[in-house]
Amino acid sequence: MLIMDIITWEPEKTETVIKRRVEEKIPTGVKVIGEWIDIGGGRAYRLVDVDDPRVLFAMTSAWVGIGKKELVPVMGAEDMMKLMAQK
Repeated sequence: MLIMDIITWEPEKTETVIKRRVEEKIPTGVKVIGEWIDIGGGRAYRLVDVDDPRVLFAMTSAWVGIGKKELVPVMGAEDMMKLMAQK
């Protein structure tokens, strides 16, 4: 299952976010496909692949109090178009 992991933080938390990311340990069962930083600041995106979405709890709990964390299930546009064509 693909999950877009998004964190948004206030500018004064930037140093804390960077430190936390450097120290972060990705749990077993989570494959990081890619990570992106909003060049405007205050937001980062990470696309992960997981078999069991419950393992994301460990990743999410480490960020409590730093910013807003969102986990959004996603699928490739091509796969979605194939599903929609079957209707």
